Amino acid sequence: MPSTAVPDSPPSFVRLAGDPVRWRLLRELAHSDRRVRELVDVVGQPQSLVSYHLRRLRAAELVTARRSSFDGRDTYYHLELDRCALAWAEAGVALHPGLRAGPPEPVVPMPGRSRVLFLCTGNSGRSPMAEALLRHRTGGTVEVASVGSHPKPLHPNAVRAMAEYGITLVHEPAHLDTVRRRRFHLVISLCDRVREVCPEFPGGPDLVHWSIPDPAREGDIDAATWPAFRRTAAELDGRIRYLLPGMAASGGAATNENGVNRDDH
Repeated sequence: MPSTAVPDSPPSFVRLAGDPVRWRLLRELAHSDRRVRELVDVVGQPQSLVSYHLRRLRAAELVTARRSSFDGRDTYYHLELDRCALAWAEAGVALHPGLRAGPPEPVVPMPGRSRVLFLCTGNSGRSPMAEALLRHRTGGTVEVASVGSHPKPLHPNAVRAMAEYGITLVHEPAHLDTVRRRRFHLVISLCDRVREVCPEFPGGPDLVHWSIPDPAREGDIDAATWPAFRRTAAELDGRIRYLLPGMAASGGAATNENGVNRDDH
């Protein structure tokens, strides 16, 4: 017989994720940060209903929102995967103490030779840090590059932030035009502005967007921006840790639930 110490009602995560619309929203946001109008198109429901479900997910701290750095009237929604992992684990333990789960392993070697590109505006902070972290997390089994729409010199705090992960960051910023004709399995834009100018790449790579603020904009001197660079490095590392299992399962590129690469509209 079930223990009387266990509540009869399902955990809140199970109740939230059990709704078909919210499940679709969670699946979509697990793939890429999205705006409301994009989520409306994906789930095929009125904006008022989508906004209602997003409010429920935000109240549970499963989803967060950031104003677009390109157009302040827009908001990007992001799935907090660490929070989801914890809620999922708690739900499993509520059913049976032997059902325990946790965040993915920090290192996941890739099968074959995956090609990944990170894009941002300056190619001086976010994208070279993401490039270095992905290469580090996969032991160099991923062919990874980063470029910017308006390259500028590598920020010293990017180098300093990577040193905390045991990475010596050496990077020469490059322009987006230098890779337009190259083929990639996965292209990840890291700022809202560059997402709007992202070109089409040969072969139709999977396009993913991570809405991450520019840490260099938080101060005019290196000392003022250091905390922002540390936060950005931690966010990038967390997103990459959760990206890797999906890449490994699909042979190199993040895919949708049908196993088909999809473009970001």
